[in-house]
Amino acid sequence: MNAEKNWSLGLLGYPLSHSRSPLIHNAALRALNLGGEYRLYPVAPQDQAGLQALLGRLRQAELDGLNITIPHKQAVFGEIDRLTPTAQAVGAVNTLFMQAGELWGDNTDVPGFLADLTPRLAQAAIPAGRALVLGAGGSARAVVYALADGWQVSVAARRPEQAEALRPLGAQQVLGFNDLSAAGSFNLVVNTTPLGMHPNTAGSPWPDGLPLPAGAFIYDLVYNPAETTLLLQARQSGLAYANGLGMLVEQAALAFERWTGLAASRPAIYAALG
Repeated sequence: MNAEKNWSLGLLGYPLSHSRSPLIHNAALRALNLGGEYRLYPVAPQDQAGLQALLGRLRQAELDGLNITIPHKQAVFGEIDRLTPTAQAVGAVNTLFMQAGELWGDNTDVPGFLADLTPRLAQAAIPAGRALVLGAGGSARAVVYALADGWQVSVAARRPEQAEALRPLGAQQVLGFNDLSAAGSFNLVVNTTPLGMHPNTAGSPWPDGLPLPAGAFIYDLVYNPAETTLLLQARQSGLAYANGLGMLVEQAALAFERWTGLAASRPAIYAALG
């Protein structure tokens, strides 16, 4: 490993003003005494030229690695040469890297999600059973795929036809949000939608007036704010819950290791996040 190298890393998505990824990766770089910087690269959903230009910088080694978030986790597929088995199975990418002259797409959301969720469920004594995933986008695909081994997975979305595409990943039941009142009980509810994310913090994916499932663990992939409206509802209902900060750290650490070949310091990352 070249100790003199200045790493050029970043995040592709839109909008990105809420992102804490620069804090995470810059802390990881500093903890290993590596030079360089992790920056934000906002590219609007319809800006195909901007997307191609940024990926061109990665191909030309001006950048060493990119993370991808909403809305490009699937849109980027047409620009990638190769996919890791996880990214291929999930059909969504969150990490890009060059290898042997080819642009690769990986998905560290799957192992990152499980690395954070599994010990939390154990601590809360929540057994594997029925899981409800809210949303049907790129993050939902990763979550459904991660839970398919050991859970009975249902997906609820505003457009159930979009959720139907998650059946090959392990979704056994597809619902509209209006169907949740008749869906029965769940051990785990995971929000993969951006509802409740800064700056629109008042939103919640959970239907008004419908009680959260008794005894369920509520996991919200949103991490800014730390307590979303959904998690406030969970706390008021006396349920165990967590936001997505732990998943963010775990998937980021795995991406960092993919790019640099070095283990990221979780303690240094959490210290930087406060």
